[in-house]
Amino acid sequence: MKEITASMAGTVLNVYVAAGVQVKPGQEVVMLESMKMEIPIESGTEGVVREVRVSIGDFVNEGDVLLVLE
Repeated sequence: MKEITASMAGTVLNVYVAAGVQVKPGQEVVMLESMKMEIPIESGTEGVVREVRVSIGDFVNEGDVLLVLE
């Protein structure tokens, strides 16, 4: 299992993937908003999304797990 985590604290603006979706390295999977800036979160590896742990509007802290890949 590989986890994709938040690079900084912020609010989830968008989730671009769902469980079962194949992702590639560099693909944007979540968009965070912090201090009025949009911060894209990209997959660092290839895999299939096993679990999405956040929803739009959720507040996350740096290091929180956003997605789990298999």
